[in-house]
Amino acid sequence: MEKNEVLDTVDHAKTMTEALMGRSKLSRFLSAAIWILLLVSGCTLPRIAVLEDPLTPEEHLNLGVAYERTGEFENAIREYELAARKLPVAYLYLGNVHLQKNELDEAERFYRKSIRKEPDNADAHNNLAWLYYMKRDKLDEAESLAIRAIELNPAKSEIYRDTLDRIREQRMAIQ
Repeated sequence: MEKNEVLDTVDHAKTMTEALMGRSKLSRFLSAAIWILLLVSGCTLPRIAVLEDPLTPEEHLNLGVAYERTGEFENAIREYELAARKLPVAYLYLGNVHLQKNELDEAERFYRKSIRKEPDNADAHNNLAWLYYMKRDKLDEAESLAIRAIELNPAKSEIYRDTLDRIREQRMAIQ
């Protein structure tokens, strides 16, 4: 065999087997086992597995937003779940996408998880309040959540106040 000749997997295994034939019975057995494994496996090389995620949690979150904007909700959910491993704010995004899918129980579950993980997240409080407004359910709690959102982030008080006003109107209409 020339120095620069390229061997495929079968040729390499055969060459190695021949080289080992002059060795002990154990060496010959191992060589035969390798040869059989290569034949049975279709002479394929081992696959490379990626053990570490190449994307950061922030990149997963951004990718999820892109999917959500194009209506690819299942892809968005997958990306948000990957982001949520390190970024608690991703639970808010999961709640939002489930709300868009009209999966209200799932949305509620993720909004509650978001509040548990980040108690100072005003948007999570407001969005859970809005969910209860939509369901016409737990309006006392919804009002408290909207008030808490205003307290947590006065810069967005106009948005949160709209939620609060609608909840109060709905409560009055029911009474």
